[in-house]
Amino acid sequence: MLGTVVNIFRVQDLRNKILFTVALLVIYRIGFHIPVPGFDYQVAEAATQSDTPLGRAAEYMQMFTGGTLSRSSLFALGIMPYITASIILMLLGEVIPALKKLRQEGQTGHKKIQEYTRYLTVLICVVQSIMFMKLLGGYQLIYAGMERRALFMGVVGMTAGTVFLMWLGEQIDEYGIGNGISLIIMAGIVSRMPWAVYDVWQKTDFTVVASPDRYGPTKILFLLAAFVFVVAGAILITQGQRRIPIQQAKQMRGRRMYGGQRHYLPLRVNHGGVMPIIFASSFMMFPPIIIEQLAKRFPESGFLFSLNDAFRGDAYTYNVLYMLLIFLFAYFWVTVQFQPKEMAKNLRDSGSFVPGLRPGRRTAEYLETVMTRITYFGAAFLAIIAVVPSVIAQLMDIPFRVTAFLGGTGLLIVVSVSLDLVQKIEANLLMRSYEGFSGSGRIKGAYA
Repeated sequence: MLGTVVNIFRVQDLRNKILFTVALLVIYRIGFHIPVPGFDYQVAEAATQSDTPLGRAAEYMQMFTGGTLSRSSLFALGIMPYITASIILMLLGEVIPALKKLRQEGQTGHKKIQEYTRYLTVLICVVQSIMFMKLLGGYQLIYAGMERRALFMGVVGMTAGTVFLMWLGEQIDEYGIGNGISLIIMAGIVSRMPWAVYDVWQKTDFTVVASPDRYGPTKILFLLAAFVFVVAGAILITQGQRRIPIQQAKQMRGRRMYGGQRHYLPLRVNHGGVMPIIFASSFMMFPPIIIEQLAKRFPESGFLFSLNDAFRGDAYTYNVLYMLLIFLFAYFWVTVQFQPKEMAKNLRDSGSFVPGLRPGRRTAEYLETVMTRITYFGAAFLAIIAVVPSVIAQLMDIPFRVTAFLGGTGLLIVVSVSLDLVQKIEANLLMRSYEGFSGSGRIKGAYA
């Protein structure tokens, strides 16, 4: 392992890419602390760190976007508007012939779609920044008499911040190493993990057996076991594949026989990655805030108060609905991304086939059936991981802000992005005849 790290810095090109990536992430963390004028930050921080729908929304926002609602900084929206714009154009590419044709034009079409994505990102930033400014104003986090000025500066500042983050991500993609957008999200999560570890350390007391505000040996051992379980499970699911055997047809060319090789078509168990959790969390972020505001406005309505209790982060109804949305978006993402008919057509055109199946429609049906079955297990794992922080926080009297970073979705994102980064570093080392981190030249996957 130490020798591999040394080899990374021996290669000048790889060393420059890593240092460039680290430098841009440092710039991101510096800009993270530049505030937007007009906010009472002490009140905002107290409101977003409480166990309220706004506090949970702020926590999820930082976890998934790389932004922060508590500081109302220039990067408050994070990178999520860019991700949303990319997803919208990807979905429109399936129904609008002009966009679909652009996707098939290679690098030229990709650049044009990227240009449309940037324009759409700016529009989404304006809409989301106005919504967040109105939300913060409703919680009385803006100084009195500065509502209009704070709204204008907030919209301009947050939009410019997200556009700058989008530019940082593209620069990392082009001149650095790894996926720039994913690394920005991971940097936002990792920056909070030392705080969670420090909080646990400060409240640790091995002489206490059971206390709501202290961590005894039972809680510490459970947190460590949960951490190991989530990391191991995340690696297993991320690398897990269902290998479909593919046989290449034999062809006679002159007096020689070509083809006949046997290889595999890998289908990922968790094809959607963390996107189903991000979609489900985005949908579940705003209903509790809206219901809470309605319950305050109509205090005589017993139904709204019951609904408000049902949509608390630790409520049974909330978590069941959250898990159902994860399953729904997992299958939705597979439907959009996985094209069995096109894969079957490409196999047939290349002279390959699945043993025992006719090329064409029968192969497409088989691939779709296999992907549907393995997606169920991937979605089930994501659903369990997503609710682990809430369950642990409720059963063991541990703050959600601690459980959210020592296990659950945040850790899953960090593990997934780290694996992708390690694979790209290994690829750069192997091109120069160096061994990777695993010693065998690649990270071994698990096969279902």
